[in-house]
Amino acid sequence: MLDELFRKNRTWAESVKDHDPEFFEKLAQQQTPEFLWIGCADSRVPANEIMGLLPGEVFVHRNVANLVIHTDMNCLSVLQYAVEVLQVKHILVTGHYGCGGVKAAMEHREFGLIDNWLRHIKDIYRLHEGQFDGLDAEQRHDLMCEINVHEQVANVCHTTIIQSAWRRGQDVSVHGFIFSVRDGILRDMGLHYSAANQLPPIYRMQRGDGPR
Repeated sequence: MLDELFRKNRTWAESVKDHDPEFFEKLAQQQTPEFLWIGCADSRVPANEIMGLLPGEVFVHRNVANLVIHTDMNCLSVLQYAVEVLQVKHILVTGHYGCGGVKAAMEHREFGLIDNWLRHIKDIYRLHEGQFDGLDAEQRHDLMCEINVHEQVANVCHTTIIQSAWRRGQDVSVHGFIFSVRDGILRDMGLHYSAANQLPPIYRMQRGDGPR
């Protein structure tokens, strides 16, 4: 099985070089992506392939259920590097229908360590529980996947990383997308933020002297 992976890799590399003989030489010099993709670790949702982009065109962070948690140093480090060093123009928070993490969070089964991670989704569900009345299981799951994208887009916008960039006048926007594994289509959820004044006042950060 592993030998097959290496064979496929060589075939892929050769096909890329056939199309653009200097591709890897240019790729080795630097990465200059305009996009940061924050998505789910689900193997059916690969960022580059979905958007038809080549290596070097999108910086990627993936975790179970595409969560942006303010104490997750991994996610925050990716976000900071993408914004301040790579100077990405667009942050694409992308959920997907059929997300196993969202489904697990809506159940009462115990899965182990990951239950602590999925608790963040349970908290979101609790805040929006009234929206699920009258829906069947599939509709509830789809709606929760959408609501989760809304919440994670907000979480990105609320970070000091993004707000500092906006305060500097940096051109960076945050968007919410959702992908369907049923038809392969990426859908725009109409969530687009490019300035702190689009956020609720409580989340707008200003420079100050710090807590007293």
